[in-house]
Amino acid sequence: MTAPTIEPITRESLEEFARFLALNLNSALSCAQWESALQANWLPARPNFGFIMRDHGNVVGGIAAIYAARRIAGRDESFCNLTSWCVLDTHRKYGMQLALALISQKGFHFTDFSPTAVVGGVLRFLKFRPIDDRQTVVANLPHFGSVSRVVTDPDLIAAHLSGDRLQAYIDHRIFPWLSHLAVGADDNWCHVVFKRRRFKGLPSAHVLHASDPEAFSSHLPALRNYLVTRGMATMHVDTRLLRSSPRPSRIRTGFNAKLVLSSTLEPDQVDYLYSESVAMDL
Repeated sequence: MTAPTIEPITRESLEEFARFLALNLNSALSCAQWESALQANWLPARPNFGFIMRDHGNVVGGIAAIYAARRIAGRDESFCNLTSWCVLDTHRKYGMQLALALISQKGFHFTDFSPTAVVGGVLRFLKFRPIDDRQTVVANLPHFGSVSRVVTDPDLIAAHLSGDRLQAYIDHRIFPWLSHLAVGADDNWCHVVFKRRRFKGLPSAHVLHASDPEAFSSHLPALRNYLVTRGMATMHVDTRLLRSSPRPSRIRTGFNAKLVLSSTLEPDQVDYLYSESVAMDL
């Protein structure tokens, strides 16, 4: 077999790759839905949409990329989120070349927030590091007497945020599968992003982002009260976002670890905004 070629995915070839993913990775999404999802971008000049693998002109694999420019600890940083890595069985032995093509790009921090066990093993071989995979499942209980408030009106959420936190809200409120709120009191507020899911047959809130872990923990009783009165029995949140263990709660582990490759950032400095976790209804 002649070795396949690897080339950047351009706007012209994006539809072709989207069709490949709809046929070979997840047919629940149409070609148009795949194409729309993979156009998510928060980098002024994105270099590509990922990389595609061809054999005699036919698509046999590819890996998509979502790019973002962010400010972390006062520094401007560029991120590349790996997603939708798919290679036909006939060409699986060439699959790592796609990841190498992507991470060979200079000046980026690389993340993968939904790797399979196999993909995770490959990325760890490439020096990716795991992000703490522990999740705390919190039982949402009624709470009365708190001075904290929860606001869900878009204008009020924006009014309680500023700077990068306000921009993050503006950038992510376009996705209909995300729920946004602000919880806090006085001048101490936290932007929370979550998805509505089910856990053990009951509605649940899966928290993807809390802009201020200290404020999030401080105002957690008000948030739990808000969620339970909206029918959500539990809340799932990364344990690293909590400053204490709410009661009752329990910790779940054993997930495929989310991964990051960076020479300057620690895993705890990485969150799930500006990635497939929010740009796709996974």
